Amino acid sequence: MAGGWSALERSLRQAGSRLIAGVDEVGRGPLAGPVVVCAIIMPPDRRAIAGVTDSKQLAPAERERLAERIRAEAVAVSLAGASVAEIARWNVYQANARAMARALARLTVRPDAVLVDGKPIRTLAVPHQAVVGGDARTYSIACASIVAKVVRDRLMARLARRYPAYGWEANAGYGTPAHIAALRTAGLTAHHRVSFCRTALGGQLDLG
Repeated sequence: MAGGWSALERSLRQAGSRLIAGVDEVGRGPLAGPVVVCAIIMPPDRRAIAGVTDSKQLAPAERERLAERIRAEAVAVSLAGASVAEIARWNVYQANARAMARALARLTVRPDAVLVDGKPIRTLAVPHQAVVGGDARTYSIACASIVAKVVRDRLMARLARRYPAYGWEANAGYGTPAHIAALRTAGLTAHHRVSFCRTALGGQLDLG
């Protein structure tokens, strides 16, 4: 995304889709914590906020700064989560699709078009256009990516105060060596994804 609204978004607006919802999720891969989805509509008549790009490419302080400004400028923004229990019940793909549907349903303004990061989601019963690498290529999706990342990181940092062994304030629940080592010594919490943890440990331990 080279500085502003993408060609796709400009084309959609020219075709009559003035209000575009960008949707992205954070947290599909971690061993612990929920998936967090953000759906956001940015004002079509304002310049894109400088510096907005894929949240993974930004330093934490910059993400925080941008998230605050994005939320202040947004026409509408909503959040939804896919819990550890939902991920265990439905699998992470289906749980993520359900969270996306909830986030879109919670928007207080109805979008004219929906852009989703990645590939088309078969079970998302909302017409949408998928953009591979959309969080780095599409302004609306990048804004959603930043807000979702900041919200999830804050949540994991709060949980880390209750469960300090796993380093979630630094790894956000991802399977770092320190996190995996802590699983071996401290075991599971209610916030761990059991099947993900089994895979990370090579099936060596019975984690219940």
